[in-house]
Amino acid sequence: MWLELQIFGFRALWSPVYLLFVVMLAALYYYLTGPRRKAGESYPTILQQLSFYSGLVLLYIIKGSPVDLLGHIMFTAHMTQMALYYLLFPILIIKGIPEWMWRNLYDTKVVKSALRFFTKPLLSLLLFNGLFSLYHMPAIFDFAKSSEWAHAIITTIILITAFGMWLSVFPPLKEMDRLSPILKIGFIFANGVLITPACGLIIFAGSPLYDTYSQSGAWIQALSLCVPESVLSDLANNLSGPNYFMPIPMIEDQQLGGIIMKITQEIIFGSVIAYIFFSWFNRERETIDPLPDQVPSET
Repeated sequence: MWLELQIFGFRALWSPVYLLFVVMLAALYYYLTGPRRKAGESYPTILQQLSFYSGLVLLYIIKGSPVDLLGHIMFTAHMTQMALYYLLFPILIIKGIPEWMWRNLYDTKVVKSALRFFTKPLLSLLLFNGLFSLYHMPAIFDFAKSSEWAHAIITTIILITAFGMWLSVFPPLKEMDRLSPILKIGFIFANGVLITPACGLIIFAGSPLYDTYSQSGAWIQALSLCVPESVLSDLANNLSGPNYFMPIPMIEDQQLGGIIMKITQEIIFGSVIAYIFFSWFNRERETIDPLPDQVPSET
Protein backbone atom coordinates (compact mmCIF):
# COMPACT_ATOMS: atom_id res chain seq x y z
CA MET A 1 0.00 0.00 0.00
CA TRP A 2 2.83 2.42 0.79
CA LEU A 3 4.03 2.41 -2.82
CA GLU A 4 0.52 3.09 -4.09
CA LEU A 5 0.20 6.11 -1.77
CA GLN A 6 3.23 7.77 -3.39
CA ILE A 7 1.04 8.88 -6.29
CA PHE A 8 -0.48 11.56 -4.04
CA GLY A 9 2.86 13.31 -3.59
CA PHE A 10 4.94 14.54 -0.67
CA ARG A 11 2.58 17.37 0.38
CA ALA A 12 -0.32 14.96 0.84
CA LEU A 13 1.78 12.42 2.74
CA TRP A 14 3.78 14.83 4.92
CA SER A 15 1.97 18.14 5.21
CA PRO A 16 4.61 20.93 5.41
CA VAL A 17 1.92 23.44 6.42
CA TYR A 18 0.82 21.36 9.40
CA LEU A 19 4.44 20.72 10.34
CA LEU A 20 5.01 24.49 10.42
CA PHE A 21 1.89 24.88 12.59
CA VAL A 22 3.15 22.28 15.09
CA VAL A 23 6.64 23.80 15.17
CA MET A 24 5.10 27.23 15.87
CA LEU A 25 3.13 25.75 18.80
CA ALA A 26 6.32 24.19 20.16
CA ALA A 27 8.19 27.49 19.80
CA LEU A 28 5.36 29.39 21.51
CA TYR A 29 5.39 26.93 24.43
CA TYR A 30 9.17 27.28 24.76
CA TYR A 31 8.96 31.08 24.63
CA LEU A 32 6.14 31.40 27.17
CA THR A 33 7.64 28.91 29.62
CA GLY A 34 11.23 30.04 29.12
CA PRO A 35 12.35 33.57 28.15
CA ARG A 36 8.85 35.04 28.61
CA ARG A 37 8.05 33.66 32.06
CA LYS A 38 8.03 36.08 34.98
CA ALA A 39 9.45 35.88 38.48
CA GLY A 40 7.66 33.23 40.51
CA GLU A 41 6.66 31.25 37.43
CA SER A 42 8.54 27.98 37.61
CA TYR A 43 10.10 26.32 34.58
CA PRO A 44 8.11 23.26 33.42
CA THR A 45 9.38 19.97 34.77
CA ILE A 46 10.99 17.42 32.47
CA LEU A 47 7.81 15.34 32.60
CA GLN A 48 5.68 18.36 31.66
CA GLN A 49 7.92 19.21 28.72
CA LEU A 50 7.99 15.59 27.60
CA SER A 51 4.20 15.40 27.83
CA PHE A 52 3.58 18.62 25.87
CA TYR A 53 6.12 17.98 23.12
CA SER A 54 4.96 14.35 22.83
CA GLY A 55 1.44 15.70 22.38
CA LEU A 56 2.63 17.90 19.52
CA VAL A 57 4.44 14.99 17.86
CA LEU A 58 1.28 12.91 18.19
CA LEU A 59 -0.74 15.78 16.71
CA TYR A 60 1.46 15.87 13.63
CA ILE A 61 1.26 12.08 13.26
CA ILE A 62 -2.54 12.28 13.44
CA LYS A 63 -3.11 15.32 11.22
CA GLY A 64 0.01 15.84 9.13
CA SER A 65 1.52 12.43 8.40
CA PRO A 66 0.35 9.65 6.02
CA VAL A 67 -2.07 8.60 8.77
CA ASP A 68 -4.27 11.57 7.80
CA LEU A 69 -4.27 10.56 4.13
CA LEU A 70 -5.03 6.96 5.08
CA GLY A 71 -7.92 8.25 7.20
CA HIS A 72 -9.59 9.39 3.98
CA ILE A 73 -8.99 6.03 2.32
CA MET A 74 -9.58 3.47 5.07
CA PHE A 75 -12.12 3.71 7.88
CA THR A 76 -9.72 1.77 10.11
CA ALA A 77 -7.17 4.57 9.85
CA HIS A 78 -9.88 7.18 10.49
CA MET A 79 -10.98 5.53 13.73
CA THR A 80 -7.36 5.20 14.85
CA GLN A 81 -7.06 8.94 14.26
CA MET A 82 -10.18 9.66 16.28
CA ALA A 83 -9.10 7.49 19.21
CA LEU A 84 -5.69 9.19 19.48
CA TYR A 85 -6.94 12.70 18.68
CA TYR A 86 -9.76 12.81 21.22
CA LEU A 87 -8.70 10.33 23.89
CA LEU A 88 -4.91 10.69 24.18
CA PHE A 89 -3.79 14.01 22.69
CA PRO A 90 -5.76 16.22 25.16
CA ILE A 91 -4.29 14.37 28.16
CA LEU A 92 -0.72 15.01 26.99
CA ILE A 93 -1.36 18.72 26.44
CA ILE A 94 -3.23 19.20 29.74
CA LYS A 95 -0.48 17.46 31.71
CA GLY A 96 2.24 19.36 29.84
CA ILE A 97 1.07 22.90 30.69
CA PRO A 98 2.44 24.18 34.04
CA GLU A 99 0.02 25.25 36.76
CA TRP A 100 0.92 28.95 36.63
CA MET A 101 0.05 29.06 32.94
CA TRP A 102 -3.34 27.53 33.69
CA ARG A 103 -3.73 30.13 36.44
CA ASN A 104 -3.05 32.96 34.03
CA LEU A 105 -5.63 31.53 31.62
CA TYR A 106 -8.17 30.95 34.38
CA ASP A 107 -7.83 34.51 35.64
CA THR A 108 -8.90 35.81 32.22
CA LYS A 109 -12.63 36.45 32.43
CA VAL A 110 -13.65 34.99 29.06
CA VAL A 111 -11.44 31.93 29.40
CA LYS A 112 -12.58 31.37 32.98
CA SER A 113 -16.23 31.37 31.92
CA ALA A 114 -15.50 28.93 29.09
CA LEU A 115 -13.49 26.61 31.33
CA ARG A 116 -16.13 26.63 34.06
CA PHE A 117 -18.83 25.83 31.50
CA PHE A 118 -17.10 23.12 29.44
CA THR A 119 -15.63 21.34 32.48
CA LYS A 120 -18.94 20.73 34.27
CA PRO A 121 -18.67 16.94 34.64
CA LEU A 122 -22.13 15.90 33.48
CA LEU A 123 -22.21 18.45 30.68
CA SER A 124 -18.73 17.55 29.42
CA LEU A 125 -19.63 13.85 29.55
CA LEU A 126 -22.77 14.30 27.47
CA LEU A 127 -21.33 16.86 25.07
CA PHE A 128 -18.29 14.83 24.06
CA ASN A 129 -19.99 11.48 23.69
CA GLY A 130 -23.10 12.99 22.10
CA LEU A 131 -21.16 14.97 19.49
CA PHE A 132 -18.79 12.08 18.80
CA SER A 133 -21.75 9.77 18.17
CA LEU A 134 -23.56 12.36 16.02
CA TYR A 135 -20.41 12.92 13.96
CA HIS A 136 -20.37 9.25 13.01
CA MET A 137 -23.96 9.22 11.79
CA PRO A 138 -23.62 8.54 8.03
CA ALA A 139 -25.32 11.76 6.82
CA ILE A 140 -23.26 14.03 9.10
CA PHE A 141 -20.02 12.12 8.51
CA ASP A 142 -20.32 12.29 4.73
CA PHE A 143 -21.23 15.99 4.93
CA ALA A 144 -18.18 16.72 7.11
CA LYS A 145 -15.92 14.89 4.66
CA SER A 146 -17.33 16.87 1.72
CA SER A 147 -16.18 20.31 2.89
CA GLU A 148 -12.86 21.46 4.31
CA TRP A 149 -14.55 24.11 6.44
CA ALA A 150 -17.26 21.77 7.72
CA HIS A 151 -14.67 19.13 8.58
CA ALA A 152 -12.42 21.63 10.40
CA ILE A 153 -15.28 23.19 12.39
CA ILE A 154 -16.94 19.91 13.39
CA THR A 155 -13.74 18.13 14.44
CA THR A 156 -12.49 21.22 16.32
CA ILE A 157 -15.74 21.50 18.28
CA ILE A 158 -15.50 17.83 19.26
CA LEU A 159 -11.86 18.39 20.27
CA ILE A 160 -12.92 21.27 22.54
CA THR A 161 -15.48 19.02 24.23
CA ALA A 162 -12.81 16.32 24.56
CA PHE A 163 -10.57 18.81 26.40
CA GLY A 164 -13.52 19.72 28.62
CA MET A 165 -14.11 16.06 29.39
CA TRP A 166 -10.48 15.37 30.26
CA LEU A 167 -10.16 18.56 32.32
CA SER A 168 -12.89 17.10 34.53
CA VAL A 169 -10.56 14.14 35.17
CA PHE A 170 -7.22 15.99 35.26
CA PRO A 171 -8.06 19.45 36.67
CA PRO A 172 -4.92 21.62 36.63
CA LEU A 173 -6.26 23.95 39.36
CA LYS A 174 -7.84 23.20 42.72
CA GLU A 175 -11.00 25.19 41.98
CA MET A 176 -11.55 23.11 38.83
CA ASP A 177 -11.42 19.84 40.77
CA ARG A 178 -15.10 19.00 41.20
CA LEU A 179 -14.94 15.20 41.41
CA SER A 180 -13.57 12.91 44.09
CA PRO A 181 -11.31 10.04 42.91
CA ILE A 182 -14.15 7.51 43.09
CA LEU A 183 -16.41 9.81 41.05
CA LYS A 184 -13.64 10.28 38.48
CA ILE A 185 -13.46 6.50 38.09
CA GLY A 186 -17.24 6.42 37.65
CA PHE A 187 -16.96 9.31 35.17
CA ILE A 188 -14.47 7.38 33.02
CA PHE A 189 -16.61 4.26 33.23
CA ALA A 190 -19.64 6.28 32.06
CA ASN A 191 -17.62 7.55 29.10
CA GLY A 192 -16.89 3.97 28.11
CA VAL A 193 -20.58 3.09 28.30
CA LEU A 194 -21.78 6.11 26.32
CA ILE A 195 -19.31 5.64 23.48
CA THR A 196 -20.24 1.97 23.04
CA PRO A 197 -23.46 2.44 20.97
CA ALA A 198 -21.59 4.37 18.25
CA CYS A 199 -18.92 1.68 18.07
CA GLY A 200 -21.54 -1.07 18.14
CA LEU A 201 -23.47 0.48 15.24
CA ILE A 202 -20.30 0.50 13.16
CA ILE A 203 -19.09 -2.97 14.17
CA PHE A 204 -22.38 -4.79 13.59
CA ALA A 205 -23.54 -2.97 10.46
CA GLY A 206 -24.16 -5.45 7.66
CA SER A 207 -23.27 -3.05 4.83
CA PRO A 208 -21.01 -0.01 4.29
CA LEU A 209 -22.43 3.00 6.13
CA TYR A 210 -20.44 5.86 4.61
CA ASP A 211 -20.46 7.06 1.00
CA THR A 212 -17.04 8.57 1.73
CA TYR A 213 -15.53 5.09 1.65
CA SER A 214 -17.91 3.33 -0.75
CA GLN A 215 -18.83 5.85 -3.48
CA SER A 216 -16.17 7.07 -5.88
CA GLY A 217 -17.47 10.66 -6.13
CA ALA A 218 -17.79 11.15 -2.36
CA TRP A 219 -14.39 9.52 -1.85
CA ILE A 220 -12.66 11.88 -4.30
CA GLN A 221 -14.35 14.81 -2.56
CA ALA A 222 -13.03 13.60 0.81
CA LEU A 223 -9.53 13.23 -0.61
CA SER A 224 -9.59 16.89 -1.61
CA LEU A 225 -9.34 17.75 2.11
CA CYS A 226 -5.73 16.54 2.23
CA VAL A 227 -4.54 16.16 -1.38
CA PRO A 228 -3.59 19.29 -3.36
CA GLU A 229 -6.18 20.08 -6.03
CA SER A 230 -3.59 20.07 -8.82
CA VAL A 231 -2.51 16.53 -7.92
CA LEU A 232 -6.04 15.24 -7.41
CA SER A 233 -7.30 16.60 -10.74
CA ASP A 234 -4.59 14.66 -12.56
CA LEU A 235 -5.43 11.45 -10.71
CA ALA A 236 -9.24 11.65 -10.54
CA ASN A 237 -9.82 9.92 -13.89
CA ASN A 238 -7.52 7.05 -12.96
CA LEU A 239 -8.88 6.37 -9.47
CA SER A 240 -11.98 4.20 -9.31
CA GLY A 241 -12.33 4.31 -5.53
CA PRO A 242 -10.73 3.31 -2.24
CA ASN A 243 -10.84 -0.39 -3.21
CA TYR A 244 -7.60 0.16 -5.11
CA PHE A 245 -5.76 0.83 -1.84
CA MET A 246 -7.65 -1.41 0.60
CA PRO A 247 -6.01 -4.70 1.62
CA ILE A 248 -9.33 -5.98 3.03
CA PRO A 249 -13.00 -5.78 1.92
CA MET A 250 -14.78 -2.51 2.67
CA ILE A 251 -17.24 -3.93 5.20
CA GLU A 252 -14.43 -5.62 7.12
CA ASP A 253 -12.48 -2.36 7.13
CA GLN A 254 -15.50 -0.62 8.62
CA GLN A 255 -15.99 -3.28 11.29
CA LEU A 256 -12.28 -3.32 12.13
CA GLY A 257 -12.37 0.47 12.55
CA GLY A 258 -15.13 0.19 15.14
CA ILE A 259 -13.23 -2.56 16.97
CA ILE A 260 -10.01 -0.53 17.02
CA MET A 261 -11.85 2.48 18.40
CA LYS A 262 -13.42 0.42 21.17
CA ILE A 263 -10.20 -1.41 22.10
CA THR A 264 -8.12 1.78 22.09
CA GLN A 265 -10.74 3.51 24.23
CA GLU A 266 -10.70 0.62 26.71
CA ILE A 267 -6.89 0.69 26.94
CA ILE A 268 -6.73 4.47 27.49
CA PHE A 269 -9.67 4.56 29.91
CA GLY A 270 -8.35 1.52 31.79
CA SER A 271 -4.92 3.15 32.14
CA VAL A 272 -6.50 6.40 33.40
CA ILE A 273 -8.63 4.52 35.93
CA ALA A 274 -5.53 2.67 37.19
CA TYR A 275 -3.63 5.98 37.45
CA ILE A 276 -6.43 7.63 39.42
CA PHE A 277 -6.89 4.65 41.72
CA PHE A 278 -3.22 4.19 42.63
CA SER A 279 -2.68 7.95 43.03
CA TRP A 280 -5.68 8.01 45.37
CA PHE A 281 -4.47 4.92 47.24
CA ASN A 282 -0.97 6.31 47.75
CA ARG A 283 -2.33 9.68 48.87
CA GLU A 284 -4.66 8.06 51.40
CA ARG A 285 -1.89 5.82 52.69
CA GLU A 286 0.34 8.81 53.32
CA THR A 287 -2.36 10.57 55.35
CA ILE A 288 -2.94 7.64 57.70
CA ASP A 289 -1.44 8.36 61.10
CA PRO A 290 1.39 5.93 61.84
CA LEU A 291 0.98 3.56 64.73
CA PRO A 292 2.64 4.92 67.88
CA ASP A 293 5.83 3.27 68.94
CA GLN A 294 5.14 0.50 71.42
CA VAL A 295 6.28 1.47 74.90
CA PRO A 296 8.15 -1.38 76.55
CA SER A 297 6.46 -2.62 79.71
CA GLU A 298 8.22 -2.07 83.02
CA THR A 299 9.38 -5.16 84.84
